[in-house]
Amino acid sequence: MDANRLKDKNVMITGAAQGMGAAIAEHYAAQGANVCLGDINLEGVKAVADRINAAGNGEAIAVKLDVTKREDNAAAVAATVDAFGSINVALMNAGLNKPRFFMDIDEDNWDLIMNVNAKGVLLGMQEAARQMIKQGKENGPYKIINVGSIASRTTFDDVVPYCCSKHAVLAMITGGARALVEHNITVNGYGPGVVRTELWEQLDKDLVAIGKFDKPGESMDSLAANMILMKRYSYPEDVIGTAAFLASPESDYMTGQLLMIDGGMVMQ
Repeated sequence: MDANRLKDKNVMITGAAQGMGAAIAEHYAAQGANVCLGDINLEGVKAVADRINAAGNGEAIAVKLDVTKREDNAAAVAATVDAFGSINVALMNAGLNKPRFFMDIDEDNWDLIMNVNAKGVLLGMQEAARQMIKQGKENGPYKIINVGSIASRTTFDDVVPYCCSKHAVLAMITGGARALVEHNITVNGYGPGVVRTELWEQLDKDLVAIGKFDKPGESMDSLAANMILMKRYSYPEDVIGTAAFLASPESDYMTGQLLMIDGGMVMQ
């Protein structure tokens, strides 16, 4: 691992208290980045920031961030700039899921998922881009990275609102790339599959609760056996390298792309 790959990169990451967000934050810092960690769980991001600062590579700060609120997104961007002098990279990682069979989807389920996974990404992108534009295109390239999903490329009948939200993330990658290229801002993303994190472990329990599977762990094992070419689910460690590539100078000539990291689950 190159300890200087992300040197002098100042990064804001949403949903960084656990799972992929926390793992990516630590990986970025280990490669020299300074990171502002945002999450609705302030104690969680403080713990991640403490680990990063104790490791002595890049610096980390923690902020409370509800991605569904524009003022929180603006405040997280401002905190990044106040702490580190600028923002170079913004990673929209925050997301959630709550499965329902199609005929059981109600307005509360729809609104919860779409507000966090779609509106939260839009607001974060806009507020990060405002600051990047203010900093001047000559100081770029700047990078916005959105976390998509296998659900950005296909749809499952027990998580339709989630799939709609991740299709929206893909639309924001391509639309944002077109809108922001004149400001020397690239917009890309990556699409994980079945990643063993706290989110997936809760999703696994929820799928049992609605009767999709009979016992905990069955959903991940079934998908690995029947839908993933590599015959295993993944861990955050399988994702962090691609996330770092998208934040690094190596991806400077990329925009509007969603890279799939799903073990061959969805091939498009």
